[in-house]
Amino acid sequence: MFIVTIDSGTTNTRVRVWKNKKVIAEAGESVGLRDTARTGNRATLTAGVKLALDRALAQVEGCTVEQCVMVASGMITAEAGLCPIPHLHAPISLGELAQGAIACDIPEISPQPVWFIPGIKNAVTDVTADNLDAMDVMRGEEVETFGLLALHDIRGPALIVLPGSHSKFIRVDEQQRIISSATTMAGELLDVLTHQTILANSLDSQFATELDGEYLQKGAASCHEVGFARSCFSVRLLDLFTTASHNQKASYLLGATLCSDIQAMKHSRALNLTPDTPIYISGKAILTQALVALINADPFFTANVVLIDEDKHRPLSGVGAITVIEQRVGQLDACCPSNLRAVTQGN
Repeated sequence: MFIVTIDSGTTNTRVRVWKNKKVIAEAGESVGLRDTARTGNRATLTAGVKLALDRALAQVEGCTVEQCVMVASGMITAEAGLCPIPHLHAPISLGELAQGAIACDIPEISPQPVWFIPGIKNAVTDVTADNLDAMDVMRGEEVETFGLLALHDIRGPALIVLPGSHSKFIRVDEQQRIISSATTMAGELLDVLTHQTILANSLDSQFATELDGEYLQKGAASCHEVGFARSCFSVRLLDLFTTASHNQKASYLLGATLCSDIQAMKHSRALNLTPDTPIYISGKAILTQALVALINADPFFTANVVLIDEDKHRPLSGVGAITVIEQRVGQLDACCPSNLRAVTQGN
């Protein structure tokens, strides 16, 4: 028996085939919620998921879709996704997230029902411009968080940091519940600055390949002193008037960009973080290394910072999605896909 996880975001979808809790095949397509939002229908996203699924299954000898349990998470459950599910209100435990999952029949993708896992939003009512910072939403990071907790036996209270295009900072309490989150666009800003601004020429449109700790801290200090916009332009000045290497310039920009993430961790009302809260960071190497360095250099933080390397055979999104659905229906490896339909009758 095989498990298939579908991780679908705004612009990309990744399908993975699992056996014995490890990925044995995967495929991706450049489709996501953006396509349904743009066209007004779900045909492109449906076709993209199906294509990625077929390509992934083709890599496993003797594996057919009829033999698979299907689990989906991410933006695919948003209003314009394949199975819209409203956000659940935090705090949310693993069991509560599992109870919120919905099984949908999508025959264009699979003859078996597909389980869809909802996102989570902070418990803020009557959102206004005055309390906006206390509000946040996530779709996909909730399964990554529970995947991280399951793989590494992390006990709350803790802050889970998942840097990426949209970096997520997720608080977990002593009951292992997700109680709130905060989001920044640091990764997306870094991408735009590196590839689509005047800095592209100074950086050869490339990110740092190796972190330069000194220039990372210089960039963060500049942002703190003169602001983000000025410190970004300083990368251009480094290029024009100094002999700084590519990695030094790119690390300077990274420090300036991530400075705002550090500010969010310390001051966001969505987190209400205390200095002694343990922090666990997992994601792309350069981003995680940079965040660890900046946190360790900031006197506000007094607790341990733990860097968790990604395991390509057990990506957090898939581990978490499987953990959630197993909480709902039992051990998936021992479950016949055809029997899942009986479990879904109450949905």
